[in-house]
Amino acid sequence: MKKLVIFDLDGTLLNSIEDLGHATNYALEKCGYPSHPISAYTGMVGNGVKKLIERALPSGLDTDEEVERLRVFFKEHYESHCTDHTAPYPGIPRLLAELRARDIKVAVASNKYQAAVERLVDFYFHDIDWAAVEGQKEGIPVKPDPSIVFEILSKSPTPKAEVLYVGDSGVDMETARRACVDSVGVTWGFRPMTELKAYHADHIVNTTDAILDIAIAVD
Repeated sequence: MKKLVIFDLDGTLLNSIEDLGHATNYALEKCGYPSHPISAYTGMVGNGVKKLIERALPSGLDTDEEVERLRVFFKEHYESHCTDHTAPYPGIPRLLAELRARDIKVAVASNKYQAAVERLVDFYFHDIDWAAVEGQKEGIPVKPDPSIVFEILSKSPTPKAEVLYVGDSGVDMETARRACVDSVGVTWGFRPMTELKAYHADHIVNTTDAILDIAIAVD
């Protein structure tokens, strides 16, 4: 049985693609660039805002200076509209409540910047007792570097064999692998099942009930 379940945020707990896409399009348009269909952003997110903007910019124009210029506009829009269309995936609130009812700790590990992670978690899951809520912080590498997992474990010490990491992307599966914890790939997120398989997810699930089953299984 697991004692700690670490969740990715975007594409795992929350369907946030529309608000992320609108904020990026706002930044692109403010700086004179063409926007993208919202559906295109499922292939751009997952590695933090900086990488999202790099991918959204026309090829060859993703300089550090231009990315930073767009990032200011992205945050301006996102911080006012990050809950316009975002919502928990079906079954997620019940899963979190059930894990806590069984005294299994829960945490968030996201590549989204810290202030936005805290705001979203508080807005959608304010009734959950979180062991840790970790986003991207200055000077700390983003996932798939496992530093964020180690930061969570420093705040909530748990043997790695009793930790489960849940995410929707290859980045998440690689993060879990580098941290030496079991991984669960969810199929309702932003990335296809083929990516989860390519990154050797320990488990791939279609429902939140399946996550609970894995978490409470006796080894």
